[in-house]
Amino acid sequence: MKGACCWVGCGYPTTTELPPNLAGAQSLSQSQEFPLQVEPQNPVLPAGGSLLVNCSTRCPHPELITLETSLLKEALGEDRGWAAFRLLNVTGDSRIICSGFCNGSQMTSSSGITVYRFPERVELGLLPPWQPVGEDLTLQCHVWGGAPRAQLTVVLLRGEEELSRQPAVGEPAEVTATVLAGRGDYGANFTCRAELDLQLRGLGLFQNTSAPQQLRTFALPMVAPRLVAPLSVEVGTTLPVDCTLDGLFPASEAQVQLALGDQMLNPAVMIHRNTLRATATVTARADQEGDQQIVCNVTLGSESREARANLTVFTFLGPILNLSETNVTEGSKVNVTCTAGARVQVMLDGHLARAPGEPVQLQVTATEGDDGRYFFCNATLKVDGEVLHRNVTVQLRVLYGPKIDPAKCPQRLAWKDRTSHVLQCEARGNPAPQLQCLHKGSGREVPIGTPFLVKLHHNGTYHCQAVSPRGMYTLLVVMHVQGEPKKGCGDGGTSSGGAGRRIFTPNFSAQIGSPTRSASS
Repeated sequence: MKGACCWVGCGYPTTTELPPNLAGAQSLSQSQEFPLQVEPQNPVLPAGGSLLVNCSTRCPHPELITLETSLLKEALGEDRGWAAFRLLNVTGDSRIICSGFCNGSQMTSSSGITVYRFPERVELGLLPPWQPVGEDLTLQCHVWGGAPRAQLTVVLLRGEEELSRQPAVGEPAEVTATVLAGRGDYGANFTCRAELDLQLRGLGLFQNTSAPQQLRTFALPMVAPRLVAPLSVEVGTTLPVDCTLDGLFPASEAQVQLALGDQMLNPAVMIHRNTLRATATVTARADQEGDQQIVCNVTLGSESREARANLTVFTFLGPILNLSETNVTEGSKVNVTCTAGARVQVMLDGHLARAPGEPVQLQVTATEGDDGRYFFCNATLKVDGEVLHRNVTVQLRVLYGPKIDPAKCPQRLAWKDRTSHVLQCEARGNPAPQLQCLHKGSGREVPIGTPFLVKLHHNGTYHCQAVSPRGMYTLLVVMHVQGEPKKGCGDGGTSSGGAGRRIFTPNFSAQIGSPTRSASS
């Protein structure tokens, strides 16, 4: 029928072949109707791993289904509408393409492969051995490797506290952060952590943490220690040294050194809160004589504080006081000499030496009055404006014969019968004499210096004798004992006054003789 048209008999061949324009449209329609699929879509796998890839379609007549990739692959199998492959040793991100034909039309589909790697190494930069309190501390972390970088983050931590979180950029990735160091940071652990976040890909969060490093902070005041020491010390003597510093943190970590010149001391160190105190004693040596310095050094962390004090080590010899003899007889010559070391000024019993370092000499003739005499020698030495004094004394003993001082031994005594009295009498001499008073007629001894009952038989003259190895000295003492007056006949004495009363008057002039002395040479 003319004017009607169908796919057959409308001027086209009667075969199944379609005109090119209609065939292309039909192929496009079929490729859209039966797309080629790649499974899995956008997979994530560890570096070096393998991946099973499936290319499939619902096309009724698929042909030449294959996988296009630069990766190493192996075919696992195929059938109508699908083909399976295994990708081997996938080391980097890649894109794969499945391709095939459906009724002569090419079909393609692609998928991206993402490879992840854990960081090879995470390192926290070395912390300083000591960090001053109040100063900025720069933390630095390096991360080598790790992919994909878009999901890789670097975190700096103090303990569990996050200080900084930054993306990993570059190879190696370098991240820094600055914190203000405080006393609370002493002993704190610092770490660096790399986080690979693949949670959106269904794989989880992977963390890799550096070895921890412990920070030690310190505070050392800007002032010098307080050093207490004498200005001068004599050779052979011991001096105390005291060094104190406040405001240290931590004081227990501080190191202290004390020295006298090149001589290191061994101090005892005491810590109380933030205060350090070091004490030591040192004995000055002869080879240290002269100007020296005492040094106190306190070290904490990377800093130290030092104090110095000047010290003069000196020698003070003397004074030396010599007597030619310390025990002499009366009338002997005695030479007295006082000496001392160099630079020492001496004075002997008020006599000053002409110059420092020179002696003083005296000569005396020993007398009784010199017995027991002390000679006094004074030595002075000026050290650093301070005058030092030393004294020495020596006693002289003079040997002389016994003597009785009449002023200390009354020669006329008038006592009453049956009364208590003390005979006072003293003797002197060196060596000390023995003193006794003996009745001239009977030889009876009367006590000296102690009370006794006076009776009539004590009446008479006494020889008071002082005796020593150097001789004897005698002094006559007359003791008149007056009895009670009696009525009636007299007893031969003269009388005066009324009847029946007699008074006996001693004849002192007839009984008292001059003192006698005998002495050995």
